[in-house]
Amino acid sequence: MSLKEKFDMAVDVVQSLPKEGPQKPTDQVRLKFYSYYKQATIGKCNTSGPGMFSLDLVGKAKWNAWNGLGDMPSEEAMANYVMELKKMIQENPSKSEDAVQAKIDKFMSMV
Repeated sequence: MSLKEKFDMAVDVVQSLPKEGPQKPTDQVRLKFYSYYKQATIGKCNTSGPGMFSLDLVGKAKWNAWNGLGDMPSEEAMANYVMELKKMIQENPSKSEDAVQAKIDKFMSMV
């Protein structure tokens, strides 16, 4: 299985995770997923950050996370995304609802 296929499978799992539940990523992990996804699919951060006095704290955190990756190659960002999901699942092996758990099990068998 190619890195791109593993990445696509990992993205599908992350997007399937319920807002609440046993496999809920922390805010810090969600920022990693966001930044790795943007880096893998778009490349280096190409937008200006929120202004210094912006009240959009989430937007600022997302921009900082993505911009912090600098010139990281997209392949490295894909690999990091996959490894971050694998690490999250291994650290919290709780079972999710059936449809999500099936995706998690398939993902874990492929990485």
